[in-house]
Amino acid sequence: MKHYNCIIIGGGAAGLMCAASAAARGRSTLVVDHSNKVGKKILMSGGGRCNFTNYFVEPQNYISANPHFCKSALSRFTQWDFIALVDKHGLAYHEKSQGQLFCDNKASDILNILLSECEQHGAVIQTHCDIHSIDKQSIDKHEHFELKTSQGQFSCDSLVVATGGLSIPTMGASPKGYQIAEQFGLQVSDKRAALVPFTLSNRWLDICKQLAGVSVDVVVENQRQSFKEALLFTHRGLSGPAILQISSYWQEGESVKINFMPDTDVQNLLKSWRSEGQTAELKNLFKRLDKHSLAKNFLNLWLQGWANLKPADLSDQQINDISERLQSWSCKPSGTEGWRTAEVTLGGVLTDELSSKTFEAKKQPGLYFIGEVIDVTGWLGGFNFQWAWASGWCAGQYV
Repeated sequence: MKHYNCIIIGGGAAGLMCAASAAARGRSTLVVDHSNKVGKKILMSGGGRCNFTNYFVEPQNYISANPHFCKSALSRFTQWDFIALVDKHGLAYHEKSQGQLFCDNKASDILNILLSECEQHGAVIQTHCDIHSIDKQSIDKHEHFELKTSQGQFSCDSLVVATGGLSIPTMGASPKGYQIAEQFGLQVSDKRAALVPFTLSNRWLDICKQLAGVSVDVVVENQRQSFKEALLFTHRGLSGPAILQISSYWQEGESVKINFMPDTDVQNLLKSWRSEGQTAELKNLFKRLDKHSLAKNFLNLWLQGWANLKPADLSDQQINDISERLQSWSCKPSGTEGWRTAEVTLGGVLTDELSSKTFEAKKQPGLYFIGEVIDVTGWLGGFNFQWAWASGWCAGQYV
């Protein structure tokens, strides 16, 4: 049975970062992954260019039952630390918007940096490795973990679970990490898909299908949060950054409000047109303001009967109704697209079970959990990768 100081289950962003961090300290380190290659979510992220971090990382960009848990790791391995790592390897990158950093070339550049760091410090990576069982043994008062796998038996002093969540099962997602947590007596919260498109039904779905492919900047909000980003109509409902963001704060059965013209006071605009005696039809007046031609379609589909009206003929009630539809449209999603397209998992191993400094389980010395498997979920925009880097690096300093 081959023995290592540290074995990491999961070769994703957090697992590889932890391996590089631990191996750099001289710890003999093994990464095991059931897939045929490591870093699959890194490779497909950001449209193949990997939004690897954000200039403006703050604890408020994360959702957790304990909003303070993420603070320690984020302060000890910051976005600037990861940027220094990519600079060390000469990676070309750019800021897309709102502090989001992407590779100029391919997402594989980020994966290659992690693999290079692992190789440089001697970390071993074993793919096609299914975990059959994990046991904790004590020999001469020394406790260690024993793993039976499809690639043989291994033992270690420190076992790190970096198995990710349930999002995008085609990338190899599995509940293995939660099962390991429960095996060793740790609590796991309810889990649901996050950063995920909404599905609509009935008349609203018919309208979305007619607008599929149209994108427009909006403000979308509910009672807990608000985001100003792009919305995308799809054949199934609503997507785009604004919708993905609010989905993490949405509960089934709730409505969200959407302002389709957040930079315009539609009510005052309509009154101004009326006072000016505008005789052009509303659909044409709005089209002048809207380079995406959303307004024309929106008026025709959601403001039926009003698109051909002229401002001079509008009553105060009609002005109120139109502005309400355009700037405070209440939408009740029928659901989400679920794990198939969700970017992350909301919920996971409860943070109260772990040390925020080391990520070690309080009930099981030597057992660690990092990354998405924990109940810490970031916003869209590089925040989840930064959590992977930070939690992986910090755990790697103690395993």
